[in-house]
Amino acid sequence: MPKQLPLIDPVPSVAACCAPLTAAPLSAEEADQLAVRLKAIADPTRLRLLSIMLANPGLEACTCDLTEPLGLTQPTVTHHLRKLADAGLVVPDRRVGNFTYYRVLGDALGELAGLLAPATAC
Repeated sequence: MPKQLPLIDPVPSVAACCAPLTAAPLSAEEADQLAVRLKAIADPTRLRLLSIMLANPGLEACTCDLTEPLGLTQPTVTHHLRKLADAGLVVPDRRVGNFTYYRVLGDALGELAGLLAPATAC
């Protein structure tokens, strides 16, 4: 049996470190998917929701704790959280009584940021 050489981490290539949008144009399907996420965060209320949740431990918040800082009713806050959930940016994490805790999906925000980051020299 031939002896196997140990694997080492490859040297990062230019393609691995640069933003995907700079590598190639988006397909129509990719553009549609990206537009859903961008539309979701383009709303000022949703941006505020994300910022509140990101500032909280565990990247989460209860709908009951979001109404007062935003000056909105619970159904309106829930509507905006559902839009963020539909875009894959937050998830309903758990229920406590009549209230739902939502959690930000940090990886989804990171991917979104990575797609939009300009290419830099490696």
